[in-house]
Order: sequence, then C-alpha cells, then structure tokens
Amino acid sequence: MLMINPDSVSPEARFLKQKALMDRADAFADICDVIEAEGQTIDDLVYAKSRAISWNGAQPPKLSSFAKVGSGVPVVSFFTGCGGMDLGFEAVGFSHQAAFEFNEIFCKSLRVNRPSWKVFGPPYQNGDVSKTDEIIAQLSPVIQTPFEGVFVGGPPCQPFSIAANQRFSKSGENFKRVGFAHAKNGNLLFNFVEIVVHFQPAAFVIENVPGLRDLDGGEQLNEAIAILTAAGYNVEEPEVWDAADYGVPQYRQRMFVVGSRLQGRFEMPKKRDHIGAGSVLSDLPGPDALNHETRRHKVESVARYMVLDYGKRDQLGRVDRLTPSRPSKTVIAGGTNGGGRSHLHPEIPRTLSVRECARLQTFPDDYKFIGPTARQFTQVGNAVPPVLAATLATQVAKAFF
Repeated sequence: MLMINPDSVSPEARFLKQKALMDRADAFADICDVIEAEGQTIDDLVYAKSRAISWNGAQPPKLSSFAKVGSGVPVVSFFTGCGGMDLGFEAVGFSHQAAFEFNEIFCKSLRVNRPSWKVFGPPYQNGDVSKTDEIIAQLSPVIQTPFEGVFVGGPPCQPFSIAANQRFSKSGENFKRVGFAHAKNGNLLFNFVEIVVHFQPAAFVIENVPGLRDLDGGEQLNEAIAILTAAGYNVEEPEVWDAADYGVPQYRQRMFVVGSRLQGRFEMPKKRDHIGAGSVLSDLPGPDALNHETRRHKVESVARYMVLDYGKRDQLGRVDRLTPSRPSKTVIAGGTNGGGRSHLHPEIPRTLSVRECARLQTFPDDYKFIGPTARQFTQVGNAVPPVLAATLATQVAKAFF
C-alpha cells in the first residue's frame, strides 16, 4: 500500500506518488475508493503546485461584530431563499417580522435555523409573491399599515443573469436576457413593488443582478422606480456592489435599489481591502461539519485537476482552481451530481463542498442547509452573502432610523 503520511512527505513528493497511483487506476473509477484503498482520503490529494501561495491577512468580519444600529426596527423579507439577506439584517439589530418563500426546501432551511421566525411558504402557505392578494392577506394580520420598518426583496434573477443567458441558444427566443418578457419571473419585481405600495414600509431594498439595471436601457427598472416615486418614496440611484469590497472573500456583484419615505439619505459604505479565499478555506471543516459532503470525482477528472495552476480553468469540466490570496470567483448554484458546478479548492484537487461555498458566502458554520446536496448548493449560490447584507443593513439603519 502507498500509505503516504502527509506530515512527513513534501507536497512535490506526494504529487508524484499520487500521480503514479492515478496512472495505474481505472480512469473511470471513483477517486475516493482509489485513494481510501491506500489509507488516505480525498483531502490528502495535492496539486502539482501546492502550498506555493497562502493567505496571511484578515478574516472576513463575523456577523456578531456588527453594531446593533437597527435598534429593533422591524423587517420583512420576500423571495427569502435560505435567508442570507435576513441574517444580515438580524445581525445589525433589526427585528425579523416575516419571510415569504415559495420553495418548500428553502422554507425548511429557514425554519430549522430560525424556528422563531414567521416563515410564510410551503407546506403551510403558498409564499408565492406573484399571488399578491394572498401575500397581502397573509401579511396584513402581522404588521400595521403604514409599516414603520423595512421591506427587502430580491425577485428571482434568472431572466436577467449572464449565466442564464449563456444557457440559452443564440437562436432561441430566450436569448438576449428576455427579462420582463418572461411570463412569471420577469414580472415579480412589479409584484414586489405592488406590495410595497400597499403596505407603505418606511424603507425598502430591492436586490438583484446588475443585468436588471441594464435591461432595455433601464426602461423596466425605471418604470418600477417611477411607480415607487409616485407612491411617495425617495428612491436612490441603483448601485452595483461587489461583495469583495465589503469583507466577503468572493467576487460577487449585486445591484441594490434603496428607497424611503423618511428623511435621510442612503450613503455607500466605505470599501475594505479584499480578503483572499484562503481565509476561510485553509482550515478544512471537521468530520462533524454540516453540509460537508464532497463530490466523488472520477480518477480521470482528478488527474486533470491535479496539474492546474492557481486561478486556471479545467476546460473539459469548466471548473476553476481558486487562488488563496484572492477572493473566490462568484459562488454559483452548482451541485455534486450535475445541475451546476462549484469551484476547485485552492489546495485540494476537488470541487468545494456546500459548507466551503457557504464559508465563501460568509454563512456561519452552524447554519444548516436542508435538502439534497444539489439543492443545498442552489440555496447557497443564490443567497446574498450575510456579511454584505449586514453592511447594507447598517447603512439603511444609519440613513433612515
């Protein structure tokens, strides 16, 4: 047996021994079976070039480090997903009043992690914001109108995203970001606007991908803003933030539109130095970690990954090796068995687990994602990073409350 002791062999020597093992193994064999037969785990694997770059700088800010400037101001979320935005507002001291989410698995995650929250969604309610009459009927007994708090919502962004656009055939009717022509998701922004106008929250936040701002030269978003302005809101110019500028170890652009019927002016937060992905990936999740199932790659896939340098892409698998000293590329809604992909660990030639992606998104390690692994990836990849949400929530509180 090979029986490499990782502590006694250099990364270079380990790579050569592991490469020899790969060369002898069946290319379509399960890498975990192959490496475990040698007394190791997949996390003992190394790249041809390993440990050449490290991150020795700051860690991402913890949610507990944010000042409680929200002072109990109530907040209601729509299109809540697994709760990234809600966690940020909670960390800043806002009082969670209700969440609306139509995906039952996502609702389960919310209820497991925050049993005290009022989660409106399957199997008990619909949670579908497109059914505005139902949403208004469900929320009316919970809050007063006008609502002296904040509404936050990120209408599903698939019709506007570049990633979605790339999945469509260039000759197909969905090419060029169909956006609001989409029968359902493209109209959810206006459903949210209708709910805002009905309940008159003191402030609101619309979150989306930058593509919403640019669609049709901004015509659709401008129409939504015009409706809100006519309802008495001062609406700030849409701003595109990169999460990496605010303490998240990941490049991730999101657009925010903030409005209020109160006095005050929303100001952009001060940017921070970027934090490398190694800040949260250098220490592996422990054996009892939540959501840390790693993908069982084939030998041929790992053999390709092992020779990638930092920041390079495996063209066949379309996965990128992360660089420890730089923020991660955008975490996407991938999965362990198709339906997407996650990036490659910077020092282990395998894709990231849900927990590792959640760390890049700044979710706490004790936050649990429910459902099949592929759906766990979807929840994490679609979320607003909680630290970014807390940064936003801080500025909302300072501006209007």
